[in-house]
Amino acid sequence: MASLFNKFQQAVGVLAKSTTFSKNPRQLQFEADINKLFMYTSYNRLGREAEETDAEEIIEMAGKTTLSDQQKQVQENIHYQVENFCSLMDRILLPDVVKNESGSKPTSPPPRQSGLTFAIGGNNVFPNADKPLIPETKPLKFAEVSQSLMDQMGYTLEIKPSVIPHKDAGQGCFIKGEADVGTVLAFYPGVIYSPAFYRYIPGYPKVDSQNSYLITRYDGTVINAQPWGLGGESREVWTGSYTPAVIKNTKTAENGSDRLWKALSKPLQGSGKAKEVLERRNPLAFGHLANHPAKEMTPNVMICPYDFPLMEKDLRPYIPNVSFGDSGEVKMKRFGSFWFKTGGNNGLDAPVLKTLVLVATRALCNEELLLNYRLSNSKRRPDWYTPVNEEEDRRRWS
Repeated sequence: MASLFNKFQQAVGVLAKSTTFSKNPRQLQFEADINKLFMYTSYNRLGREAEETDAEEIIEMAGKTTLSDQQKQVQENIHYQVENFCSLMDRILLPDVVKNESGSKPTSPPPRQSGLTFAIGGNNVFPNADKPLIPETKPLKFAEVSQSLMDQMGYTLEIKPSVIPHKDAGQGCFIKGEADVGTVLAFYPGVIYSPAFYRYIPGYPKVDSQNSYLITRYDGTVINAQPWGLGGESREVWTGSYTPAVIKNTKTAENGSDRLWKALSKPLQGSGKAKEVLERRNPLAFGHLANHPAKEMTPNVMICPYDFPLMEKDLRPYIPNVSFGDSGEVKMKRFGSFWFKTGGNNGLDAPVLKTLVLVATRALCNEELLLNYRLSNSKRRPDWYTPVNEEEDRRRWS
């Protein structure tokens, strides 16, 4: 597997220098990342029976396939894994879920309402739009759900003190069990903001001054994981609302520029009508707790944009995100078994939620997840931050 990892890394280096890649530095880095994800997730899709010859064929395909087709394949590969995860979670949490001989879940007709019930407007005839119906689930604790997932999928995540040797490392996110290269290991949970809603992010415009759980996709979508925290112990209506703690720096006097920002650029107030029934006992909703590697340590996961198709209602409770306003919900068109971005509007369009997942860049076993934060080198970076690749940081934020 180590030689396979090296082959993929060498292939990315060669392809990044190809004339087929964009000359724009930021776009170049985006294409290089998609190229990696194409190789990792495609190899994973082949399963554990895959051989090194399969890896060589994937590398050859990566050199010939267009960026658009690679993006589609990555989305397909990620969605395939997400579907499997959601199916396992249903098996763990939904009561009396059994399959018939055809493999499909039996459906029971809803209880028949009497004429009197309709006449007097019984509470359960139609769900209240302001109070979404929360399906019944087994009364399992988070720890029980996590262990069941481990038993069925071969891995889960756990939060414990980081092994990174600096005082600010705090808690780390660890894989418990084993996973192959290209595996979806974690979701990045929280509230999604499109650029049109930046001013609603708590703390705007200095949104990251008291919040280290913000992440940005290449398309400018921001995800704020601070409201999610460590999840919860039930399936519930989640709005993403929270009150951030205000930490005042008494050692530093407020200057005129700070006072001007406060006067002119306060975050706008509003809920964005975010409201979804989400499973808060999600063992993989810890992408925001992956640490940046220390010096001489190597990242073992990478960020992957995942556009979740919102028409997949059965899967929705296990996607730990809500959108602020219409953030993240863009029009898509169906191609075969999946949906992709489109500018058209012909009845086949469907909205998606613009999320992020963490993907393994090598085989992992009982170790801490390490993610290259790629902090901008145009700003002062924390003392603990050691660039993994300064050139990648520069391209990412150029």
